Amino acid sequence: MGLSRNRCIELLVKKYKETGIRPKKSDYSEEEVAGIKSYFGPWPRALEAAGIKEPKPVTKKQRREEKRILQKRARNAERKIMKKQNMAEKKGKEEK
Repeated sequence: MGLSRNRCIELLVKKYKETGIRPKKSDYSEEEVAGIKSYFGPWPRALEAAGIKEPKPVTKKQRREEKRILQKRARNAERKIMKKQNMAEKKGKEEK
C-alpha cells in the first residue's frame, strides 16, 4: 500500500475527528496498521505523533537510564576502535 508518514497521521486524525475517541488498531486494515507502526513504532507513539494523545512525561529514572545507555554505547564504540587499532598494529608487526 505504501503509506507516507503524513498519510499515516491523516488517517489517525481523520478517524479521531469522526469518532471523537482515540482510534484503535482494529479501526484500520492490517496494511494500514503495519504502515503506521513502521513509522512510529508502538501504537501509543503513533497517537502521540498525530497529536491525539499527550506524550508520557519523562521521569528522572528514565533520563538516568537513557544517559547510562548512551554512555555504554560510547564505551563500546571506543572499545571497537581500540580493537581495530590493536589488530592493525599486530598485522603491521607481522608483516615486518
